[in-house]
Amino acid sequence: MLLLVLRISARGAAMSKATIKFFEALARHGHERLLKKTNGTIRFDLERDDEVDHWFVEIHGGTVRVSQQNSDADTVIRSDNAFFDRMLRGEAKPLPAWLRNDITFEGQFRLIILLERLFAPPPGARHPRAAARDHRRRG
Repeated sequence: MLLLVLRISARGAAMSKATIKFFEALARHGHERLLKKTNGTIRFDLERDDEVDHWFVEIHGGTVRVSQQNSDADTVIRSDNAFFDRMLRGEAKPLPAWLRNDITFEGQFRLIILLERLFAPPPGARHPRAAARDHRRRG
């Protein structure tokens, strides 16, 4: 079952389009093969101006449900919305961001590691097989 509930705020700045698209795509996909052995919940608290947008992601055997409820979760990740957008574009990775205190988290550390599977690769990144094939062709 796929569930997506969006709350649009009438106050403050608009939520980032990249953030909305990411969570909409995650919900629409419904089942994420890369998370097939994962069970847990993650709440993203994304700050913008004086507001916090909450995104709640439930993962059960790879099936993903997304809502905007402010519920207790196994892992809570906090970031400002602009930095979260950088992670979505592949310009920053969750683990190094946490080490630099660009994001904070509470709860199950394994879920922050799994996040890297959901975000875009760094700009200019190539699939390892394509890189190896090109390397063999060049000599």
